[in-house]
Amino acid sequence: MAAQKDLYDAIVIGAGIQGCFTAYHLAKHRKRVLLLEQFFLPHSRGSSHGQSRIIRRAYPEDFYTQMMAECYQIWAQLEHEAGTQLYRQTGLLLLGMKENAELKIIQATLSRQGVEHQCLPSEELKQRFPNIRLARGEVGLLEKSGGVLYADKALRALQDAIRQLGGIVHDGEKVMEIKPGLLVVVKTTSRSYQAKSLIITAGPWTNRLLRPLGIELPLQTLRINVCYWREKVPGSYGVSQAFPCFLGFSLAPYHIYGLPSGEYPGLMKVCYHHGNNADPEERDCPAAFSDIQDVHILSCFVRDHLPNLEPEPAVMEHCMYTNTPDEHFILDRHPKYDNIVIGAGFSGHGFKLSPVVGKILYELSMKLMPSYDLTPFRISRFPSLGKAHM
Repeated sequence: MAAQKDLYDAIVIGAGIQGCFTAYHLAKHRKRVLLLEQFFLPHSRGSSHGQSRIIRRAYPEDFYTQMMAECYQIWAQLEHEAGTQLYRQTGLLLLGMKENAELKIIQATLSRQGVEHQCLPSEELKQRFPNIRLARGEVGLLEKSGGVLYADKALRALQDAIRQLGGIVHDGEKVMEIKPGLLVVVKTTSRSYQAKSLIITAGPWTNRLLRPLGIELPLQTLRINVCYWREKVPGSYGVSQAFPCFLGFSLAPYHIYGLPSGEYPGLMKVCYHHGNNADPEERDCPAAFSDIQDVHILSCFVRDHLPNLEPEPAVMEHCMYTNTPDEHFILDRHPKYDNIVIGAGFSGHGFKLSPVVGKILYELSMKLMPSYDLTPFRISRFPSLGKAHM
């Protein structure tokens, strides 16, 4: 049994962006918190590494757009505390055919929620962004507050803030066993700890931790190709040219998204919002055939829509998505152990929402009234998780 000095108010497993924001909120409220990470920080094995992510209010669902209002505030607060820029406003351009249903739904949500946006018919779009080539019938929806989050800087800022607030971060410590109880005991490769509550934000490794606790969530782990494309004229798709982030609908079976050049000089990030089934332990295995198909879809998009980019990727990196069947998050307590809280299934769109996700997971772990309606995020929405899984 762990010594009394190793008793925490909360232990958070997984120091990706969701775990870091959870530990940050706990430490801010003067809770004794331990953040555990199996790999040495920083690492590129999960879902939170890399230099950039898109931030946006543009969602089909009102609840995400509502959550994003507070997320922008917390991102700004962290930026102020850290004294470093974490967000750059570029605008977000949504591209799709005029009749695209998702585009219409997003426009209606932005209008309902009072988010500033502008509809751009084909002609205006061509004038505004001459280095995008449009298909016939394509239109744009520009969300002004969209932009780029500097991901690795944000993680570093949070980890520093957690330590400054008195929280403890242990990396290179893999969790070997969790013993539920009034006090949860967490045994790692180094030692044992105990806490009044446990929050699991372990990304692709979530089910490995949950199976011994009698539950398996419907999570699918995907390996995503993160592709960078060389500008034919350096800077032509850069922020200095007022080039926005973009999200393309109805242009391929899944969304295609891009960020202005900047991370790597002269290279623009353009990616496919989909990937291939992958074991997180074998993430760096040779490319599957479907990897090649995904890159081919992107090459065709770049050739047809972004004529000032070379149509073959110059750099290809990898990232993990952990998807739920409906691509909404899981933010809930364990059905049997109410002092074990689960944050999972961020489905490749969780980074921007992590300030509020962390707040919700903090509230659940401290048995406080959640700030948001958690109906869309409950485990019980998956009817297949019957008693057989418990």
